Amino acid sequence: MRRVMLLFIILLILLAPHVQGTTRHGGKGLIYLHSARLIPVGHLEFYGGTRYFGKVAQFGATGKALTVWNVQVFSTFNIGVGSHFELAISPILYQDTHNSKGNILDGKANFPDDLLLGLKLGSFGAMESPFLFGGMLHARVPTAQTHNIIYEPYSAGALEVGLTGMVSYFSNPIFPDESWSLHGNLGYLNHNDVGRELTDDPSDPTPQSMSSEILIGLGLYYPAGSFDFSAEINTRFFLVDPPVTAYSRENVAYLTTGIYYKPYQWMTLEMGIDIRLFSEKDRSQYSSDFPATSLSPPHAQDFPNYPAWRSILGVKLGILPRNLYSSPEKELLRQRMENRKDVLERMMEGQKQTEDAESELARIRAERKKVEDELRRLRKLLEEEKKKKKKKKGEEG
Repeated sequence: MRRVMLLFIILLILLAPHVQGTTRHGGKGLIYLHSARLIPVGHLEFYGGTRYFGKVAQFGATGKALTVWNVQVFSTFNIGVGSHFELAISPILYQDTHNSKGNILDGKANFPDDLLLGLKLGSFGAMESPFLFGGMLHARVPTAQTHNIIYEPYSAGALEVGLTGMVSYFSNPIFPDESWSLHGNLGYLNHNDVGRELTDDPSDPTPQSMSSEILIGLGLYYPAGSFDFSAEINTRFFLVDPPVTAYSRENVAYLTTGIYYKPYQWMTLEMGIDIRLFSEKDRSQYSSDFPATSLSPPHAQDFPNYPAWRSILGVKLGILPRNLYSSPEKELLRQRMENRKDVLERMMEGQKQTEDAESELARIRAERKKVEDELRRLRKLLEEEKKKKKKKKGEEG
């Protein structure tokens, strides 16, 4: 296990300069999709990783073969601040800009890039229901030097704001991490870009109305023992198009597959790949074809604004609470049982004050069933621990 972890961390370090795309959100969820579940109150998680795209292409009249890549290094901190509230702080640490006076291979980069902020509201749903609901307010703060970057989702360097709705279905609501689940997101993003200059030429067209997008995602998460798997589809549709001097002004959809390995309860290693399902024909107007604009072309006819594939590496670490590092699973189960005991007591007190006694009793029965299931699981863990101790003593003897 340690060798696998060491190999993954070495690979992550080697590929850290070769990342592409928008930042991951961290917390509960898939590669990109948000779950309606929140991390527990008082928990602090760190997520960092890379996303990479590269291709060999022919450039210029000489037809010389060169490699083009897109690079981003991202991170995010997720904090459980309430039973229904979670805060996400996501600085993009590094982003290739590719373009400076027409030279796509000049090595320029944003260091750092933009800062993303999110306030997530979630874990709303009836106790006996497999459905959970949530929403998220998010903003992109323009801390980078360069914006309107090819191969990246459109950003004009203004304060962007958005709203995302989330719904999750858990086939096992008692132990949601141990059985398959479905997740859906529907978001709106306003780029707030009126009057922003997208190129170095002030005479180029600028946005005359605020560009906006609809973001749609649907995904499946499937635990399978030591490794978990996911598949999701994410699409972006412009409601109001940015001007012709914008890169990535086309509608696009990606299929993303992910593999997750959790060697410890406080660590998750993640690998994934994006595959482009469709993208509209390149609708940007480059200086090579439209002399009235100064937008640098991608220097190769077979290079669309959105790459055909992207690879993903990431690691998620639980920072707080500190007992994540020392408490075995049975201790966490005991704590959950204590929490459920308090919930049951409050529900019984509420039953005396409500006229709908049947509905309240149904909720109590559902909660009691969860306690019984967790007790059975705790007994099983204790029995397995005893067997391991006996086996160890036998081997030592």
